[in-house]
Amino acid sequence: MDSATHEPGGVNLKTAVDRGEAPSLMSPIPNTTPHRIDVGPAVLSATSPHGLISPRFGSQFGRLPTLSHDLTQPGQAHLRCHQVAGQSAVTTAFATSPLKLLTPRPRGKSVWACLASFGGGLLAGDETSLDIELGHDARCFLGTQASTKIYRNPARRPCSFRLRANVNEDAILVLAPDAVQCFAGSSFNQRQEILLHPSAGLVLLDWCSSGRVARGERWAFNRYSSRIEISDPTPKRLFLDSLVLDPEHGAVDSPMRLGRFNCMALLLFLGPALRAHAQALRREFKDRPVARRNALVFSASRIRDGALLRVAGESFEHVAREIRACLAFLPELLGDDPFERKW
Repeated sequence: MDSATHEPGGVNLKTAVDRGEAPSLMSPIPNTTPHRIDVGPAVLSATSPHGLISPRFGSQFGRLPTLSHDLTQPGQAHLRCHQVAGQSAVTTAFATSPLKLLTPRPRGKSVWACLASFGGGLLAGDETSLDIELGHDARCFLGTQASTKIYRNPARRPCSFRLRANVNEDAILVLAPDAVQCFAGSSFNQRQEILLHPSAGLVLLDWCSSGRVARGERWAFNRYSSRIEISDPTPKRLFLDSLVLDPEHGAVDSPMRLGRFNCMALLLFLGPALRAHAQALRREFKDRPVARRNALVFSASRIRDGALLRVAGESFEHVAREIRACLAFLPELLGDDPFERKW
């Protein structure tokens, strides 16, 4: 992406995107002169102690607080999407090592982004975060290149990932990463905080596997924790889920805990745009029988106007097939199938 000098009068990003020449948001500017880049109803402010453009939402999106990032810190990423000329478009995307943020589809009916890392996973001491902001009516799919590997951490140094998302009016966010795979002796803490407008939609997939089963590693990590918190702008909590797997509480692979299962997943639908799909999901699992010692067990429940599905399987493949079937409606929602060449 070519850089552009931002004159005081501003740059019309809509025209630049149409030409495929969207200006870089990393161009240096004087600290003493405020600049603006007009992007339809959104306004990107260009004041920063580092002389870099510091984006913020304009008044139309001011109902949800924006997120800040320190570009000097490792393991930070930020993704911002808005409607530009009637299509969803990436207006900000950056990441610092060890994270990588790829945007294979930066514009269209939906934006597609992919979170990756330079090492293929997270090492001991990696503390990473991703901030996402979706403007009015924008759509975004966020996935990963492959499973997130959590490497061994005998010293139990902090290793974590934090996601914060603001989803504005009529926007739709699909968070569908691959499963987290914790190696033996690893530790990992994940936290996802989402601010969801009442008219916005959310699809969220959170899952993990037992590790490198072929190497004899089953739930052999030191500790795994995952917390999901979703609120509306008031802020009223809409959903809270917290999971901790720690051998100090008892063997994770014991029959009274995860036993024979090697993968478990949580799939959440929320918002008016997902209401029909949530109802279909609940009907599907309500009428499905569960046999004794089945390779796959599940539970579907209603969450406000959405649905929550929990799945546990004896193999990753069993769970992945079930999740893929539950997300079969995504091509209609996003304009294409993000899993067509993946699972």
